[in-house]
Amino acid sequence: YPGIVIANPDALDAVLDQYVNSNAYPFIYARLEDRQGRLIYEHAAVNDALLPGVRVDGKSWIRIWSMSKIVTISVALDLVEDGVLRLGDPVAKYIPEFAGLKVAVSSDGADLTRIENKDSACPLRLVPVASVMTVEDLINHEAGFYYATTGIPCLDSLVAARNLPKAANSDELVDLLAALPLIQQPGADYFYGTNTTVLGLVAERATGNSLDRLVEERVTRPLGIHGLRYGLPPGGRLLPRISGKDGFLRPARDGELDIFGPDVPNYDPDHRLYLGGEGMLATADGYADFLRMLLNRGVLNGARLLEKSTVEDIASPHTQLNNPYGYNGYNLWVSSGKSATGVPTQPGLWIGGGYEGTHFWIDPERGFVGVIMSQTFATPKSGWGRDEVFRKAVYEQLRGSD
Repeated sequence: YPGIVIANPDALDAVLDQYVNSNAYPFIYARLEDRQGRLIYEHAAVNDALLPGVRVDGKSWIRIWSMSKIVTISVALDLVEDGVLRLGDPVAKYIPEFAGLKVAVSSDGADLTRIENKDSACPLRLVPVASVMTVEDLINHEAGFYYATTGIPCLDSLVAARNLPKAANSDELVDLLAALPLIQQPGADYFYGTNTTVLGLVAERATGNSLDRLVEERVTRPLGIHGLRYGLPPGGRLLPRISGKDGFLRPARDGELDIFGPDVPNYDPDHRLYLGGEGMLATADGYADFLRMLLNRGVLNGARLLEKSTVEDIASPHTQLNNPYGYNGYNLWVSSGKSATGVPTQPGLWIGGGYEGTHFWIDPERGFVGVIMSQTFATPKSGWGRDEVFRKAVYEQLRGSD
């Protein structure tokens, strides 16, 4: 293809194949596209012993978990551009049920996000909220919501007992969240959690539309994206859940994917709950289209979703500003060139990923996007560093740019 070319695709195939052949992943599908949507590279590798007869390609439906977040954030920022929302709006303006939220602290009053001995945090004590939670706090993961994986037993058990993904609808989810304490004062610091799902609830309350309709009406339909949605389409199938928790791959047991506790998002199209931080499905082809909208500063297929300045703000420094590996934009990691695995990466990449082994990056300088899809939880050690190793191989084989 003109512009960007992979000099030796076989070398990239070998990198991905090694992770599947060594039983680190049940499958891997990788896809690279330039800003016009031209295919630069794709490859699928499947562990036939674990997934006999399974074929994976760019049209396969994948649970993308936290790769939902940047979609929800884009919807919210589109509402900001339209004057429906403001970043400084109090969340309670749209969700008055949150007016009585409390903040959990340890029995001696310590901040739970900074406590070293997490077992010593229990029993908890609840204190009043002392700051106003804003829409921007939700986008920046500074609102105080969290997952059932904090490591503080008495806090995680509270989330698990509510079983959030089983809520029948958004109003029921609001009631469940309103009964939980925050882990920190709103605006205090970055703490990753269900903040983006609450952002989706705000978008629903502000517009009177469900989040799935907002995504369809503002994102997928006008931009011509066919592989990004809530709920499986007719005839759609999902790949099985696989766990590497014991050091090897096997079918995941119920409750093992414990980010919410006992249950995971429901992908039945009749389930009227849309988790903006975790609940979307995508094909690699469809998600690459969404990434190209960001790469093209808000435009895809001749339609504009976001203004150029908004996309630049998404990738601007907002949180984790003293991290040696990069910084967070609006839930978009921007790389410094270093990585925690020790494998160097390109500086300035926009990076994100999901709970079951999905990953993406956008290269705004060279003008292409990358998606890596798998479905596994608790990857065995032999699979660690996959994304950095694959990206390094990509840039070693990359020729040209636009």
